[in-house]
Amino acid sequence: MQFRDITGQDEVKRRLVRSVSEGRVSHAQLLAGPTGRGTLALAVAYAQYINCPHRTADDSCGECPSCRQIGDLAHPDLHFVFPVNTARGKSGSERPTSDSFLAQWRGAMGRTGGYLDEPAWYAALEMENKQGLISKNEADEVIRKLSFKAFESEYKVVIVWLPERMRPEAANGLLKILEEPWDKTLFLLVSEAPDKLLPTIISRVQGVVVPPIADEALAAHLVAACGAGPDEARTVARLSGGDRIAAVRMLGRDERDPAFGPFVELMRLSYNDRHMELLDWAERMAALGREEQKQLLTNSIRLLRASYMLHAGLERIAFLYDEELEFCRKFSPYIGNHNVEPLLAEMELAIRQLGQNGNPKIVFAHFALTVSKMIVRR
Repeated sequence: MQFRDITGQDEVKRRLVRSVSEGRVSHAQLLAGPTGRGTLALAVAYAQYINCPHRTADDSCGECPSCRQIGDLAHPDLHFVFPVNTARGKSGSERPTSDSFLAQWRGAMGRTGGYLDEPAWYAALEMENKQGLISKNEADEVIRKLSFKAFESEYKVVIVWLPERMRPEAANGLLKILEEPWDKTLFLLVSEAPDKLLPTIISRVQGVVVPPIADEALAAHLVAACGAGPDEARTVARLSGGDRIAAVRMLGRDERDPAFGPFVELMRLSYNDRHMELLDWAERMAALGREEQKQLLTNSIRLLRASYMLHAGLERIAFLYDEELEFCRKFSPYIGNHNVEPLLAEMELAIRQLGQNGNPKIVFAHFALTVSKMIVRR
């Protein structure tokens, strides 16, 4: 994967290239931001650039054996760590590591061009109602791999995708490596939630904040790669908030977003004080997979914030499209300073509780009834 394959992010690319040309490659770097902005793709392109013997002033050559191997995610000096289903093994010693899922990883990365998000990855692993984790076995395996000399390249590179999914013992194991790194070893942590990492890890990495993709660059990609018309591409690029994954999904959506209907139903039932039907809604939401539940709540936060923007007369930054815009315009009078913060707090609390393996029947029942008290006719 080359830098030219990544949509936008010219300033980040220049920063990464400059670190190599000036000989200031930090042994541990943290690329922070949603994957849809290109964080994971940037990490792979950077690994390819730093190990390309024929790199140019702004990109890897893409033709040498090293570039071809990294492009296929099969280079012996490039290692990946990512969340997997650690419960598959019967004991701690048998629990699988990322290497057990490299075939699925390469397939998912190939299909998405490196723009892979967590739900899509779990779908590739056929994980339902589960959240992937990074176990201590993973840290032990990284230490074992890095104890050998580099096979072919100048740098041994470890890309850790979603380090916030590390178990505490895995995070402590990684911390030991970061404190005493091997020479010519590069760790690239790719995180969507760096605030969930240990402060001691944050203190030992160089941060690279990846901003939203510029509207112009994203719109150009949608026209060239997805066949969108120029006007539609510009609209979708703006509404997606600079996220390529969200933009492509929005552009290709030919049916209602599965997370939109439950939000509409929740708000309508709450408005009409239909408490028994709210409990039925909670039962149906509790039956969804864990990632679907979290996605539903995350999407509800987005729609709630957009409704508040419409209430405040800020449609330009509401980031809504088609039926979402139509519903939230009608709903916005009931969202204001009196209830927006408590509602957001309840949604964020429910996400945390689900992430901590809370009983979804209890979580959603309490959530639905609490929300109903905050949506009142004014």
